Formats: sequence, C-alpha cells, structure tokens
Amino acid sequence: MSDEYGEGNLITQTENFLNEVFGNWTDSIRALETCEEVLPHAEELHIVSRCINSLAMKACADPSLFSWPMSGRTDGQSPGGTTLWNGIGVSSKPQPVTEDWWYEDVSFLRLPLYKRLILAVGMSSIKQESIAGSIIHYAKRHLPLLGRQSSFQNGSRVEPVSIISAPSEEFQRTLLEELVELIPDKKGVAPTKFLLRLLRTSLKLQASQSCREILEKRIGSQLDQAALEDLLIPNMGYSVETLYDIDCVQRILDHFMLINHDTIDSNCITDEGQLIGGSHSLTPMTMVANLVDGYLSEVAPDVNLKLPKFQSLASAIPDYARPLDDGIYRAIDIFLKAHPWLTDSEREQICRLMDCQKLSLEASTHAAQNERLPLRVIVQVLFFEQLRLRTSIAGWFFVSDNLDNSQNPSGNLALTRNDGHAQAQNSQDSIVAVDNMRERVSDLEKECMSMKQEIEKLVKAKGSWNIFSKKFPFRLKSKSSGLKVPKTCNPKESPSSTAPLMNAKVNQSNGNSGDAIFQS
Repeated sequence: MSDEYGEGNLITQTENFLNEVFGNWTDSIRALETCEEVLPHAEELHIVSRCINSLAMKACADPSLFSWPMSGRTDGQSPGGTTLWNGIGVSSKPQPVTEDWWYEDVSFLRLPLYKRLILAVGMSSIKQESIAGSIIHYAKRHLPLLGRQSSFQNGSRVEPVSIISAPSEEFQRTLLEELVELIPDKKGVAPTKFLLRLLRTSLKLQASQSCREILEKRIGSQLDQAALEDLLIPNMGYSVETLYDIDCVQRILDHFMLINHDTIDSNCITDEGQLIGGSHSLTPMTMVANLVDGYLSEVAPDVNLKLPKFQSLASAIPDYARPLDDGIYRAIDIFLKAHPWLTDSEREQICRLMDCQKLSLEASTHAAQNERLPLRVIVQVLFFEQLRLRTSIAGWFFVSDNLDNSQNPSGNLALTRNDGHAQAQNSQDSIVAVDNMRERVSDLEKECMSMKQEIEKLVKAKGSWNIFSKKFPFRLKSKSSGLKVPKTCNPKESPSSTAPLMNAKVNQSNGNSGDAIFQS
C-alpha cells in the first residue's frame, strides 16, 4: 500500500485524508470518538495521539484568528450563518467566540481520552482558568450527585447540565478522584463553590482519604471566597453525632489559618473595630471570621453539638480579625438557648469567646437584658456601655469647645485687621468675668454668715454644751480650773467664750460645722 508499489497508493491517500481531518476541529473530535471503539489499533497507528495533539493545539489558540469550524451553534442555526424560523432562513449576527467554546465538545469524551487531552492542553501556554472551566463542565455532565446540589440560586431554579446516563457510584467515585487530580494547583482557578460541591459529593461517594484531603486543602487556601450555604456540609459518617460535618470545616479552617497566619496585618484594624477604607477593604481573615460566626449560628441549634467543638471552631479566629463581636455573640446566644442544661461555669467559659467592648449598641442592649448570660457578663456589658457613653459625651463637649473657639474663619489676618475691636471685646469679657466672680464671692459670704448664725443657735441650746464638753475636753479644763460651771449658761457670755472654737471649726470644715456637730 506504500508508494513503492505505486504512486499515490492507499497510505498516501490515508495520510492526506487524516491531515484534512486534523485540520478541522469537528472532524478531529469525531475521529477521536471513533477511536474509542477500536482503541488498541488506533493507538498502534498513532491516530489517537495525533488527534489529541491537534485538538490541544486548537483549544490553546485564539479561535478568532482562524477559520476552524467550531461547535456552539444552536439547533436552529445552519452552517451558512442563517437561523431557521418556521422553515424560513433568516440571517443572524455571528455570535462572539468565548474561551469556553471547546468545553461542550470535549465533555462527550470518555475519561481516559479526556484526561490525556487535558494533560496535553496543560502543557501549552493556555490559562489555568480555562482548564479548570473544562473540568467543571465535564464534572457537571458526568456526576449526577454533583448536579443535584444547590438547585436553587438567587430565588430561581438552576437546571443542571444534561447527563448522558446514570453511571454507578463506583464509576462516579473513580471519575471524581481522577478529576480532582486534574484540577490545577493554582489558587483561585477553580471556584470555591465548585470545590465544596466536589467535597460534599466525595463524602457521599466515600472517596479516598487522599482525595478529600486535597479538596480540603484547596478549599482552605481560598476559604475567604466561600459562601455560608456551601459550607453547611451534612454529616455522612456512620456514627452521626451532629447534623453538619463540623470536623471537616474545622480542618478546612485550620489549613486556612496555617497559610494566612504570617500574611495578616493586624495594624489595619483601628481601635474602634472598623477597618480602614471601609467595607470594601475587608481582609481575608476578617471575611473568614464573619463566615465562621455565621456558620456557628447555623450549627448552634443542634443539641448534639458539644461545647468543646463550638469553642474550638470559634477560638480558631484571632481576636483582631473580628471588627465587631456581634456575630459570635449571636452564635453564643443561640447555643445557650439550645443547651439550657449548661452549668454556670460552662456558660462563663463560652462567654469568654466574645469581647464585651466590641459589641455594637444593639448587641449591648440585647445582652444587658439577656437572662441566659451569666451575671458577670451582664455587668461587664453595662460597665463598658457606661464607659462608652461617658467617652462619647466627653468627645461631644470637646468638639463643641473647638467649634466655639474656631468661629472666626478669617484666621490670623482678620485678627490683625480687627485688633482694636478684638481688644475691646476682650476687655469687655474680662469685666463681665470679674463681675461674675464678685457675685459668686458675695453669695459665698452670705452662705458663710448664714451658717455661722445657725452654729451659734446650736451652741446656745442646752444639749450643745454637753456635746462640746465631750468633744473638746482640753478647752473646758482651761476654763474650769478656778470656776464652777453653772447649770444654765448665760446667753450673753456663751457666744464670746465659744467664738474661738466656733471660728476654728468653721475654718476647718469650710461651712460644714453643723453636720459635724450632729455627727458627734
């Protein structure tokens, strides 16, 4: 069949035909699908490898630069660029070619050939996101358990990708393990939502431990991009203790903390717990903290959830990662409500997970009236709320004083121009201040005279002398050394004899002598 026996023999004609096939995308796909039926002979003739190399080259190239026939045409569109509507040909605008134009065609290949094609594409300069996108499309087509999850999105039903057949669980397990190994290692090339779906499916299919570990590590590296609804993985174990697989989430969180422990800058968080730059500049650690707080709020109503697991998951987040502790407080409150049998020491132990100083006004108000919290925590909440109120009032007065002192917007130039007016104003203010001081001194003198009169009246009373004799015996001895004190005191002599004592007492207590006498 070679040219040795004749020019243009069968081998030459076959080679020419295959070159035409390999130059066309659709024909190459059909040829590769046909090779699956006679795979050993096709491998021996190197037809499979040539088809794969041709497809990989075309998948990596820019399709807009070539005239290769590609898939993606709708059922009602003819090859000539016209759309059939009720049997009438209508010209249609050419559809723009996207990077996923080859996903649909290669998804019909069987796993061994598809794996070889993806490996060949990965050796070229194609973007890793394109390879991950093809794997996602292939997984959705051949993994029914993956397509059944999250059938509702944004309030509308999302129809799963059509499935060729319903393969067995053993085939799906093998397929899933192979696809996990094909996903590029680059962070972010595969959406976290898809990785979490794969992890949930791997738990259902009881995939290998190595497969689950790979998925957990890849999810942990980009946990800040995860959604709460995808993180709620049902517990698939035989000994089901909790409704959700909390141990799996704990391992994912530990891997995230291991990767991001040295890359988080805590200086970007201010004292008030707000991040500099607003909510758009949330750090990955803060996003994961919010995610974990929300996850704890979802799993807290489970009565089978033990306190150590709750604490372990909550304490994995550092304190500086939470701008506010409202999320963890809500989770703690739900946990206490679902576990009313906890002791006082356990309640105080779980409440140590939150910082009362970082609660918002609404959370503080709720916590101050929460009967489930220990008394010590309620006292702390009230104390810090009072401290915050006092600080706010002091800051308000400080701002008010600054505004009063800066009412002159013209600055120093205006002060120099209106120097005479300013001096007159200052003199007037000084006069007013002196007058106010004089009035205040006069009022104090009146109050002092009134107190002296009250004290004199008290001294004149009969029981006052006995009180003074007990209170100040040293003065009475000097007076009674040669005289005998009468039973009734002369009202004319008592003020003069007691005046020094009264004046000394007034000077010491500054007007509070009456109270001192009643206390004695």
